[in-house]
Amino acid sequence: MSDTSASRGPAPHNTERSPRRGMCAAVLCLEAITLGLTTPVMITIADVDTGTALAVGLGLAVVCLLLAGMLRAEWAYLAGYAVQVAAIGLGFVIPVMFGLGAVFAALWAGADLLGRKIERERAAAWAAYRAENPD
Repeated sequence: MSDTSASRGPAPHNTERSPRRGMCAAVLCLEAITLGLTTPVMITIADVDTGTALAVGLGLAVVCLLLAGMLRAEWAYLAGYAVQVAAIGLGFVIPVMFGLGAVFAALWAGADLLGRKIERERAAAWAAYRAENPD
């Protein structure tokens, strides 16, 4: 066991979870709560029909939760941007959603872009590690 590579152990495998997917899923889950809570506001304050309010508020909340689970596919990130547009558009019914929707859109874009950056840097670090330690 005098081999230096054996003393370091086997080369680690990249089995870590995607930071992009984790951060974006967290934003969508928090946004689902916010969008779900718009339902009673639409009914009581904005005088929206109960069926319409349930379909819009709870529908968007369910979409957020479903997308959070589907973020392994690249199209789900694009659908997440569409949800952000819908959340901002909800401001036409509940004006405070212009602000909340913009906050969630900024969080979504930040999580997506920062997650991509972390994944690129992680891939570069793994490539450098493998170049230095060919097994």
